[in-house]
Amino acid sequence: MKREKGATAMKRLAAAFGIALIVIAAFQASGSPYASKARSLVERTVGTAVSTVASGGLQAEYALVIDAETGKTIYAKNERERAYPASTTKIVTALLALELGKPDELVTVGDEALPEDPEESRAGLKPGQRLKLYDLVEAALLPSGNDAARTIAVHFGRKAAGDPQLDEDAAQREFAKLMNKRAKKAGATNTRFVNASGLHDPNHYTTARDIALIAKDAMANKLFRQAVRATDYTASTGAAGAGGFAKAAWSNTNQLLQPGSAHYFEGATGIKTGFTDQAGYCLVSSASKGGKSVIAVVLRSTSKDVYPDAKKLLELGLGTAGDPAATKS
Repeated sequence: MKREKGATAMKRLAAAFGIALIVIAAFQASGSPYASKARSLVERTVGTAVSTVASGGLQAEYALVIDAETGKTIYAKNERERAYPASTTKIVTALLALELGKPDELVTVGDEALPEDPEESRAGLKPGQRLKLYDLVEAALLPSGNDAARTIAVHFGRKAAGDPQLDEDAAQREFAKLMNKRAKKAGATNTRFVNASGLHDPNHYTTARDIALIAKDAMANKLFRQAVRATDYTASTGAAGAGGFAKAAWSNTNQLLQPGSAHYFEGATGIKTGFTDQAGYCLVSSASKGGKSVIAVVLRSTSKDVYPDAKKLLELGLGTAGDPAATKS
């Protein structure tokens, strides 16, 4: 039998998920002695991982898991609907920095590092400091430093405009143009970025599918993969024109990577956390096992469910990635 194509296969998979959910929920709700048999039947029909997601459910409003190599969709929930990305925005910020600059080039921190929001996540950067670009990327990714993201934006926004004296706000607008161009290159057709950090703006949005495609491109970059996989990182920072350097240390906010965390996931390889009141709890994650690699997206989940949601998707993806039943939408 030939492999089913796109929409038809996706409809069949969606129907399988629906059947799994209805069958398991009905038997469990009624307390039927046949509940375990129903689960066994569902697992034989559509797979153990599918049964787990169907019965356990996802709290995330938008979710997606794809094969990291082929981009094929393994599971999707409202994946084409607009959502706020929060700090998962920094995936494209970091990717652009690594594509446009050199890891060892020095970047001077300016007033853009000053807080825009009293509760924003920060790496602790101060105007006048100088960091290597790669260190700045880690500062944006690991502690989710908005100050680092804005510093990247100003640095490359000025380069794009050809004006090293361009004011911080104008430079950040120039960088947002680069972000949107890069998103489109990745295939993200329903995404618009207006800042490098992910601070809420009603005109700053994406979809689960778009951010997955951006993450897929990012994970193809060796330095990006290295950056998002780090559990901790120490950088040297110095003042412009001054001798001597101080140390700055950051830990990764992604608990899937932290061995001491209750949310640790063996095989996790990244990628980025996010939160704003409007976006809810967000997590773009990745994992590899047995030669399979997947990327999972969780948008607008809750503080207690964001990691369980991500782990369910990763488990599902690693169980079916590369399988002919995995479909491309």
